[in-house]
Amino acid sequence: MKKIAVVTVAVLALGLAACNKNTAENNAANETAVENNAANDTNVAAENATTAADNALNAAGNDVNAAGNAVENASNAVANASTNK
Repeated sequence: MKKIAVVTVAVLALGLAACNKNTAENNAANETAVENNAANDTNVAAENATTAADNALNAAGNDVNAAGNAVENASNAVANASTNK
């Protein structure tokens, strides 16, 4: 029985040793994953900032167009008022 227990413990120890990966390899893989995720996050943030800036410029352009239309409408109203006297 003692021989079976010793063999079993030895087999289990070898199995556990085989499951343990090299810490340096794990650290390198984790480091790469962290760097890739950080790069992806940076790209997404840059894209979001660009989209927000584009939207703000479009909104400003729309406001300028609306102001131009208001000036034109006011000018037409003045012209019409002076014609209809």
